[in-house]
Amino acid sequence: MAHHHQQSAAAVIGLGSYLPPHRITNDDLATRLETSDEWITSRTGIRARHWAPPGTSTSDLAVEAGHRALKSAGLYPEPGAVDAVVLATTTPDHPCPATAPEVAARLQLGTAAAYDIAGVCSGFLYALATASAQIIAGQAERILVIGAETYSTILNPTDRTTSVIFGDGAGAVVLSATRDPEQPGVLLGVDLGADGSQADLIRIPAGGSRQRANPDDPELGDPYFTMQGKKVFAAAVTRMQHSAISLLDRIGWTTDQVDHLVGHQANIRILKTLARHLDIPEDRAVINIDQVGNTSAASIPLALADATASGRLTAGSRVLLTAFGGGLTWGSVALTWPDGLTVG
Repeated sequence: MAHHHQQSAAAVIGLGSYLPPHRITNDDLATRLETSDEWITSRTGIRARHWAPPGTSTSDLAVEAGHRALKSAGLYPEPGAVDAVVLATTTPDHPCPATAPEVAARLQLGTAAAYDIAGVCSGFLYALATASAQIIAGQAERILVIGAETYSTILNPTDRTTSVIFGDGAGAVVLSATRDPEQPGVLLGVDLGADGSQADLIRIPAGGSRQRANPDDPELGDPYFTMQGKKVFAAAVTRMQHSAISLLDRIGWTTDQVDHLVGHQANIRILKTLARHLDIPEDRAVINIDQVGNTSAASIPLALADATASGRLTAGSRVLLTAFGGGLTWGSVALTWPDGLTVG
């Protein structure tokens, strides 16, 4: 365990992403659902998404993204490379045990601590907050934080409202302790919140202790993802806006100091409305939902990887991350962008 007299901070030192190779366009979906490319694009901004083929699970995607993030950080997958693996997912390989220990083992990270965080679309920010807190507390020197989902496994194939929105993918960052609070890459602040009184807005009804899964009695509960879209849209904009402003106030940034707004990629209209409500020019919003859809916990790291690969995120840029998801949960994280980071 690390013992330091000086307060540490947590900084991003590695970034990796992975999309399963199977790309599904809106036209592909229109062949089997009563929908069209125009309908999907105009309402969501999504043109394509990636779905994992049968036999590929969340851990498979997480291992690939994790491997790339370690490489980006200049680390080898070996015992001692990181002290913990934190995996944000709502589509674990199994209801029990958590998926993170298997991911850590497959990455040959020895006996590093490994645990899942279930915050749905806010999961990656919840995981970042938890991992950075462990680093600041001196319990860990380096942590691999992964957001990975295979939403294609929980979608009702006949439900056109959810089937057109969600995609599969994984993104990861490596956080490292630093004694220098001015170092580019440092997480400067976190804001998290939840409202469980609205838990019914986003839910997979069956499979837990409330409605046990029973293949012989389908009436017992729906095993598929369900969402009340209109209510979610309204709550998402409000909660992300308030969370972002509260965090900016705390760290002393004005909205016009935000160089890049990286919101959870749920719907292009939510992202544009959020930017407008925050008085952040729309061109500062990072948007990649058109190619990946809503990838839930993988969304923000995938957007960061895209923006880094394209050269858009540069050292010292002020970056605001914000997300909203089932639970209801929401959160925001502010950081400056690290120097010389290449996507693994």
